[in-house]
Amino acid sequence: MLKKPVSVKASSHNNKLSFLDRDLSQLAFNKRVLAQAEDASVPLLERLRYLCIVSSNLDEFFEVRIASLMAKNHDAGGKASTFADEMEATDQECHAIVERQYAILNQEILPQCASHGIHLLRHQDRTPAQRAWVKAYFDREVRPLLTPIALDPAHPFPQVMNKSLNFIVELSGKDAFGRGSSIAIIKAPRVLPRVIQLPDNTKSGISLCLLSSVIHANITDMFSGREVLSYSQFRVTRNSDLWVDEEEVKNLRQALKSELQGRQFGVAVRLEVAKGCPANLSDFLLKQFSIHKNRLYQVDGPVNMVRLNELVDLASQPALRFPSFQQTLPAKLANENIFSVLTKSDVLLHHPYQSFQPVIDFIRAAADDPKVVAIKQTIYRTGMNSDLMEALISAATHGKEVTVIVELMARFDEEANINWADRLERVGAQVVYGIVGLKTHAKLALVIRRDNKVLQYFAHLGTGNYNPATTRFYTDFGLLTANRAITLEVNEVFIHLTSLTKPKRLTQLWLAPFAMQKEFIKAIRNEARIARAGRPARIIAKMNALIDDSVIQALYLASQDGVKIDLIVRGACTLKPGVPGMSSNIKVRSIVGRFLEHSRIYYFRNDLAHDVYLASADWMNRNLFRRIEVAFPVLDKQLKQRVINEGLNPYLKDNLNAWELDADGTYTKRKPRSKQPSFGAQQYLMNTLGTSD
Repeated sequence: MLKKPVSVKASSHNNKLSFLDRDLSQLAFNKRVLAQAEDASVPLLERLRYLCIVSSNLDEFFEVRIASLMAKNHDAGGKASTFADEMEATDQECHAIVERQYAILNQEILPQCASHGIHLLRHQDRTPAQRAWVKAYFDREVRPLLTPIALDPAHPFPQVMNKSLNFIVELSGKDAFGRGSSIAIIKAPRVLPRVIQLPDNTKSGISLCLLSSVIHANITDMFSGREVLSYSQFRVTRNSDLWVDEEEVKNLRQALKSELQGRQFGVAVRLEVAKGCPANLSDFLLKQFSIHKNRLYQVDGPVNMVRLNELVDLASQPALRFPSFQQTLPAKLANENIFSVLTKSDVLLHHPYQSFQPVIDFIRAAADDPKVVAIKQTIYRTGMNSDLMEALISAATHGKEVTVIVELMARFDEEANINWADRLERVGAQVVYGIVGLKTHAKLALVIRRDNKVLQYFAHLGTGNYNPATTRFYTDFGLLTANRAITLEVNEVFIHLTSLTKPKRLTQLWLAPFAMQKEFIKAIRNEARIARAGRPARIIAKMNALIDDSVIQALYLASQDGVKIDLIVRGACTLKPGVPGMSSNIKVRSIVGRFLEHSRIYYFRNDLAHDVYLASADWMNRNLFRRIEVAFPVLDKQLKQRVINEGLNPYLKDNLNAWELDADGTYTKRKPRSKQPSFGAQQYLMNTLGTSD
């Protein structure tokens, strides 16, 4: 059972409280992930991965959310403010999460790893032979790359990069020039692995050590002639949310390139040190980085737990991982021309259970087909290496009209997107950066093909990114279609994005920021009208987050009219379900399993019309009003039923990975009732859609 420390009345939904609700709800999701790390039924190395996921999530929470709160609190002039209160509440939650995280690591994960022959050894645990090897490794690979900096007027505190591993060292005596500088800083090179495999492994296991441990064991060698009194590893997290005035800059790409250079050295927002770090050293660092003591984290282990993913990769025991499974391909696409298939029927893809390869093949086929005259696509996150982007470059090279809407402001993917934009422009593609002030988050690809002097339109619309890597562990839906009504409207969206003209009225697609929220609320109110008329009314919605106040209020009113509402919300949810007289007909659950639940599905019964919309957008204000988003209908009856049967119903039956939200903000892990068989939605879908290796 997971509880939030701040109680918020269910009827309160002003901005100040919803901000706090959102942050605490987001942190509560990390607590659900931690519960996976504690679950003995989860394979051991996967439990370690869950700990790493929490660390990565917290990093971004500090880099973006805490950084934003600090800036708002600063703008408030240091006076008591809601932002200060919120920072205190989130600080308390973050400390509790981190303490629990390292307790799981040290008390459960590492001891159990050792029992399975995976030994992460500290200096005192290593044999004499291992210590000798570590010393030789340090002298050969590490020491030449280290640059200890003793602090004095000529050597001020060095620039410390965001989330980098560093050491602070306290020295006695005087330096070689007779001066009494007592503090030195050592920055660990980023080019070195953080987890190092020792050579004297036994047949039954593997011995490993951390780079931080290697440096710890040999740190005195860096200061000959002086005594090392104390030392500690440390890591600083910085504000990493890029900002440019999009209305003022003439070249957004060039402005972002300049801004990216400074991202690693933004305002410091968190300091992590080793648990045994002396107070005088941690105080010195807090002062140096101007960080409040509430954001000092003394951790019992590596300051960057994300790096333990390297341990998972090095360990080879298949029994300690999730069983592998093979993604499948729709049978109708086997050895068939994809355009011929789509002229007959739509194709629905459900990732990661079904492969993303048909989407790549769709663009490749368009690049190679002499009848294709134009390709248009949006790019939000695609990664540094992408076959899909290479296909677009090939299409442009072959003289096709290629238009790519590249979102340069996709957080933490800015550099990759800039690189792709550069390459696309060099081969003649038309690259557009979307709408000023609005992120282009819609997932759309359009192929225009001339056959017998007639233009044919083919499209892919999805709920997830065009990134083949993430489609292996994110759940998403994609629709390949030649439906004339939908594809023509996809083209209208591209014309809107490139020309900046007011979009035409769309009848199939719901486009944000213009109509999406209005259409969602209209559909919710329609179910309420049906319920008031005495007929069955039903809403099922699956998303990553639910924090839009207007949608929440519409759901409350629909519940009061008798609409049965089931919400599957992976992350933050500020709606309070089960409140008598307000939301008694609403249930909320969160699924935390092997894959990251990422698909957005919106179902409205609508007097047995069974309207199903897939979308790139969550029910969040930023998606509905500050991004270009598209929700699209599934019109084919069989495919519509597939979405319901695969994307919604199994998640409502799940009693293995489901957490149910109560009115007081408490999440409770659902368990099979007496004599009820256990059922996991993701496992069911792997068995149904995928094939075991």
